[in-house]
Amino acid sequence: MWEDSREEGSPPARWSKFPDAFIDHFLPAETKADYVVEFETLKQGSRNVWEYHMEFVRLSKYDVHMMPTMEARVRRFVQGLSPLVINEAATAALNSDMNYGRMVAFAHAREARKLKLRMERESSSMV
Repeated sequence: MWEDSREEGSPPARWSKFPDAFIDHFLPAETKADYVVEFETLKQGSRNVWEYHMEFVRLSKYDVHMMPTMEARVRRFVQGLSPLVINEAATAALNSDMNYGRMVAFAHAREARKLKLRMERESSSMV
């Protein structure tokens, strides 16, 4: 259907263009706009880093133009992180070879370490 709707003489269709065409065709504009706003205001909040990452990935496909580069994707992810890890993640994001996957792993590891330390402090203060 998508290929049939393209203009005569258009270059061959590329698979990478299909997801946008699918969303544009089957998702009402109002719903897409709602998802874009939800993505643009997404924060980690009470989620752990992994849950935040999963929501980030789910919503990011509706606003691909907001993140034209890997650096922009990493920066947007870091902006939504909780105060527990945002400062360390922002510093790590300055690293030139930091990509999105590395940032998720970095933030997840920092969060786990800090939560473990917090739990150890709390349990030792109860004794």
